[in-house]
Amino acid sequence: MSTDPRRAPGADLPAWVEHVAAELGVDPTLVDVEQILDVAADVAHSVARPAVPVTMLVAGLAIASGRSGEDVLATARRAALAWASDENVLP
Repeated sequence: MSTDPRRAPGADLPAWVEHVAAELGVDPTLVDVEQILDVAADVAHSVARPAVPVTMLVAGLAIASGRSGEDVLATARRAALAWASDENVLP
């Protein structure tokens, strides 16, 4: 049995990605799980845990509008890290 929590019984992340990608008609090879989890961790720790799903939905919408996934996730990561730093200036 794997000790990787992404492959725990009932939480097999690679199988879930394959399943949900098929359900949504998305090529699962476009899903960079490691990068997504890294960005999610930055958002959770720098902004708030509830900001993670909202951020990922906004990122998905940005990708759907034509931006590259790599660019969108890098931008989301920078925004999260800036949020927790002195660079965070609210309007």
